[in-house]
Amino acid sequence: MLRLTRRIDRAQRVDATLTLPYQDRIRSRLRVTLDDGREAGLLLERGTPLKAGDLLASEEGVVVAVQAADEPLSVVRGDDPLLLARACYHLGNRHVSVQIEPGRVSYLRDHVLDGMLRGLGLAVEQARGPFQPEPGAYGGSAEQGRHGHRHGHHPH
Repeated sequence: MLRLTRRIDRAQRVDATLTLPYQDRIRSRLRVTLDDGREAGLLLERGTPLKAGDLLASEEGVVVAVQAADEPLSVVRGDDPLLLARACYHLGNRHVSVQIEPGRVSYLRDHVLDGMLRGLGLAVEQARGPFQPEPGAYGGSAEQGRHGHRHGHHPH
């Protein structure tokens, strides 16, 4: 089995691709199947999610390009920056990872969150596409914050 142990900045060639959903791109230890069918293991430094376009290398020098899989998304669009900011605030308050683009906020589809945002007066669309959320103020993901990161607003 191929062992992908490090990230690299650039490569002369790419030997394979690896398409992963967001939940797998935030993991540092994972058994995966490359897009060409070969088995591989991710054995990476913890704490930095993979992004589409990242390059990984094996101990033998095999280079693999990461791709973001299409996933079910909820998308909020609008011309009102205040309303979009309110959407981001309420999603962030629930530790939801969001992808923020001009006039658009996306998150992994969740009917409860969709209802919350509709209650704020926003229209929520269903879509499929790659999900590349904001990395967060400390470089991690919101999901990583749920597992072991202590926040001042929770009793300890």
